[in-house]
Amino acid sequence: QLQASGGGLVQAGGTLRLSCAASGSTDYLTISWFRQAPGKEREGLSCTGRRGYSTYYTDSVKGRFTISRDNAENTVYLVMNSLKAEDTAVYYCAAGRRLSGCTIRDSGMHYWGKGTLVTVSS
Repeated sequence: QLQASGGGLVQAGGTLRLSCAASGSTDYLTISWFRQAPGKEREGLSCTGRRGYSTYYTDSVKGRFTISRDNAENTVYLVMNSLKAEDTAVYYCAAGRRLSGCTIRDSGMHYWGKGTLVTVSS
């Protein structure tokens, strides 16, 4: 089971840190972050491989968002800097079982957490 948290209201240019906590070990899971804005399709943002050595960012968040993981705490983080109004969305974390690398494709996910709402005011 996954649970995303850390969302809230922030001004444009601000920072938020989202957490994705797993109820069990994350040692063998890749973790990905997605978001879905009102009226839009879900968008894959970033992912981290099992050990955290592999990471990927979609262009819209590259350079602003940073993904990291703490397997000892079974938690993955997404630090979001320089937030923009268009980052407003419900953010979800999901887990996959790739042996290497990671993916932000929906089809690659085995587990999904409930989302956390991020609202960026302009």
